[in-house]
Amino acid sequence: MIPKKRPPTHPGAMLFHEFLEPMGMTQVEFARHLGWPYARLNEIVNGKRGVTAASGLSFGEALKTGPEFWLNLQRDWDLWHEKKKHRAVMPLAKVGM
Repeated sequence: MIPKKRPPTHPGAMLFHEFLEPMGMTQVEFARHLGWPYARLNEIVNGKRGVTAASGLSFGEALKTGPEFWLNLQRDWDLWHEKKKHRAVMPLAKVGM
């Protein structure tokens, strides 16, 4: 469920605080393991880049979580932030008759 008062946890923060730190693994080491440039991983960790299907697959395989875990975190993050600026749209009259 999406929190109402605070933003959901960004997947990069989850990756860093719940996986890399407890394993004693640096971002550089994990980026090398994934075969990624350090900058790509660092941007995700710092919330400047989102998790894509491709990165979710990589994280899921490396961390044995499955890609859905990472994509759900990203979805919750995106929806929470979009709701803050979204302008409501009236439903079509013919829908739900």
